[in-house]
Amino acid sequence: MLRVGLIGFGLAGQSFHAPIIQGTAGLELACIVARSGDLAQRRYPEVRVVRTVEELLADEQIRLCVIATPNTSHFDLARQCLLAGRDVIVDKPFTPTLREAERLVALAAKSKRLLTVYQDRRWDGDFQTIKKIMAAGTLGEISEYESRYDRFRPQLKGSWRERAEPGAGILFDLGPHLIDQALVLFGVPQAITAHLLHQRGGVVDDGFEVALEYPKFRAMLRACMLAYAPTHHFLIHGRNGSFIKHAMDPQEDFLRSPNPPSGTDWGPRWGVDPEQNWGSLTLVNGGTQKIKTEIGDYRNYYINVRDAIAGKAELDVSPQQALNTMRSLELAQKSDRERRTVSWDDLGG
Repeated sequence: MLRVGLIGFGLAGQSFHAPIIQGTAGLELACIVARSGDLAQRRYPEVRVVRTVEELLADEQIRLCVIATPNTSHFDLARQCLLAGRDVIVDKPFTPTLREAERLVALAAKSKRLLTVYQDRRWDGDFQTIKKIMAAGTLGEISEYESRYDRFRPQLKGSWRERAEPGAGILFDLGPHLIDQALVLFGVPQAITAHLLHQRGGVVDDGFEVALEYPKFRAMLRACMLAYAPTHHFLIHGRNGSFIKHAMDPQEDFLRSPNPPSGTDWGPRWGVDPEQNWGSLTLVNGGTQKIKTEIGDYRNYYINVRDAIAGKAELDVSPQQALNTMRSLELAQKSDRERRTVSWDDLGG
């Protein structure tokens, strides 16, 4: 058993880490740092709950630390855990700045510790489906790629994500998902063009349009908080046809429900996309057909980390990939600030 300590029990800790850790064979959720309240203890009565990171690190049998706290704390907490000789997962975004992320990667390499970022959306069923279609070359040469993350939340909530501080705003909240997926499919772009939106009267961005510029096409990434009737989630055009997918992966809704899954047996329906939400593949010489969505499972992220720590697998979300996502975020900010397209090397380094 690999003993895991979870730092933070807000939305990310409650919904996207604790149940996934507990649901992954070979992992033990051994300790949770919850600075206040008793929700963690009520939900996981068999797990030790503490108030400070120091109490967690005092248990030398905890090998892996998972950081699921507000963005401004990521750097300090990850550094503290690495210096204590622990392997570390940091929830996205990695850190508020590329420079901080680079310092953590250098420290992890020097300490010979595993360091990775929680890019769980790689294990969405729809993204797994798109990877399969792209790998098969079904669409031919790609001419357009669009990924959208639309919600309808017209009112500001007053959360830390809406305050004017580093790492706040929707670009740093949802952008890492869409950017990471595009980088997995197409690699790093030549340049980035971005527009950050302020549609609800807040002090930070609550929508964005980010174009990753490649030699023959653009990968368009969009997010909006005022989409009452959301459009497609993915749209891909190629010389041989098109693929369109509506609706989001179903896992998030289950994980955010009052009764998230528990234990390791989540049943045969976990991550199964309803047939009415399957994507449509239209080929130039083949008509239109529905494509069954691959089964999504965020536990596969933790399975990979577990196996990487044991020396049985290469890390799927590598430190360099995490840095590429951070560079993309900062380039998007620079593009919006300067109202111009910026090259991949525009930050230097």
